[in-house]
This record gives sequence, C-alpha cells and structure tokens, in this order.
Amino acid sequence: MSLPTNALVLVADGRKMLFLRNHGDANQIDLRTEAHDERQDAKTSDMGTDGPGTQAQRGGYGRPAVEQTDYHQQAEDRWAKDAADELTRRVLAHDFESLAIIAPPKLLGELRKHLHKEVERRLACTINKEMTGRTTADIEALIVAQTTPSEPAKV
Repeated sequence: MSLPTNALVLVADGRKMLFLRNHGDANQIDLRTEAHDERQDAKTSDMGTDGPGTQAQRGGYGRPAVEQTDYHQQAEDRWAKDAADELTRRVLAHDFESLAIIAPPKLLGELRKHLHKEVERRLACTINKEMTGRTTADIEALIVAQTTPSEPAKV
C-alpha cells in the first residue's frame, strides 16, 4: 500500500515525536514537517533516590531484593501514551485519513497498546525502526521501500 496525499506520518522514539504530512501523492511522496516535540530527560537522581527494596520470605536466610524501578522506561511509556493521545485527538478532529508510524520496536509496542480504534482503522503501515535523527529524504525513502510491493524476480 502506498502513502496517499495528506497522509500523516508519525516518527517517534522515547524522546522525540515528529509529525510529517505527505504533500505529494501515492507515486511521489513529499513529506513536510507539521509539528515536533521533544522531552527533556531528568537525571535518575531527580526521578527517584531510593535503592531497591527487599521482601520478607518465610523460610531460609536473607532477603531477596525487589527489582529497582526504571524511571526512564516509565517516562518513555508515558511519552508513547501522549503520542497515542495526540493521534486520537487528531483523528477525532478528522485531521487525517491515512497514517504511517515509524518507531523503534519497544516504543511501537507500547504505542499500539494505547491506539484508539479509529486510529488503528486508518493505519496504513508501521515500520520498526529508529528514524528521529534522520533526514526527511531518508524517511521518504524508507516509506517508499516499505510500502511499495517488490516485483517478482524475472527468470
């Protein structure tokens, strides 16, 4: 499936969110930046200072440690939810009919948990790749490579 005119493209990672709009057509993609956002990561010491806890156990010696909370991962998960909320807001405002999402696998999985059914219905493609630091031309080339069916080899 190719990317139609006026389709929305979300390129995200755990810290950046970039919304692009296709001003071209299905044959010639022309992505232009529409909005972007970046979160500032706090230092771990600002997020939480306690060490991992322990649990009492019935028999035996010692106390097994409880895994320490990963505050950075929690912040990334909230970031994914915020991105999904923005997509929901846009789809309910009839801002797009087709959507492509490019994100690393872990973020893409978290993002999918929070997608509204209307957003899912308009999802043209998802690409598991980190692309927030790349140029628009690189993103366009990736979308073309992922959405254009390859021709069978001639024998």
